[in-house]
Amino acid sequence: MNILLLALFTFIINVPFGYWRANVKRFSLQFILAIHLPVLFIVLFRILTGTGFEYETLFVTVPTFFLGQLVGSKIYSSRKLREAVPLTSCLVMDLVRAKDTLKY
Repeated sequence: MNILLLALFTFIINVPFGYWRANVKRFSLQFILAIHLPVLFIVLFRILTGTGFEYETLFVTVPTFFLGQLVGSKIYSSRKLREAVPLTSCLVMDLVRAKDTLKY
């Protein structure tokens, strides 16, 4: 059960960072931070939940890491094509701003 929770956490934490990564210049400091900062959160999550750092867990966490980054990047790309308002690098703020502009 812990490995599934770890995989879900890894995916969810990487989606906003992939969104951020898609909006910055490639190989800039922000680009590198968007890729490497989630690793700190995942390591902290592993320590707090006692999941450990077994070799077998890499087969689950590494693909979910890259999948989360890819999904975040695709969300940014699709929103950039659809939205008339300029987007920021923050997924949460863009979603809040989009909710405020909806007409009921």
